[in-house]
Amino acid sequence: MTQYIYIASPMKLLQGSFGANPVSSEKPNVFNSELDFVHLYFENNYDSKLKQKISYSPHFSFVHQVAVYVNHIPFKYRLKGTPEEEKCLNILYSYLEKAFQSSGVVEYFTSLSGKEDLEILTTRKVHWSEIKTPYDLVLEDREFWEITF
Repeated sequence: MTQYIYIASPMKLLQGSFGANPVSSEKPNVFNSELDFVHLYFENNYDSKLKQKISYSPHFSFVHQVAVYVNHIPFKYRLKGTPEEEKCLNILYSYLEKAFQSSGVVEYFTSLSGKEDLEILTTRKVHWSEIKTPYDLVLEDREFWEITF
């Protein structure tokens, strides 16, 4: 099954691709290596068919949300320490840091696709200062954090 990370904030969140390193802007689909291709795509929660925002999970209290397909960020028990994991975790850390600085609070949740509505297995209130490295962001399935000052 596909794992997603979801982020919610009281402030608008950036969407789009982060981390891809193509050889040039003229060749945006050409990369020197597999690692240069590794990236995260943050998709907002606007449904163009319904022409409205949807909630990725009923557990969120904020309307601004993004979903990230995370094939290189496994659950905690599956960490391998690969260069792809490290790159994606660094991208995620940077993204969350910017979102946190903008709003002062973010909700952070991971789940397998289709399981977002199920009961949360672990809930934590975390201070941003407790997150020392990008690896501190690795969660278990259906773990939900509220990150504050």
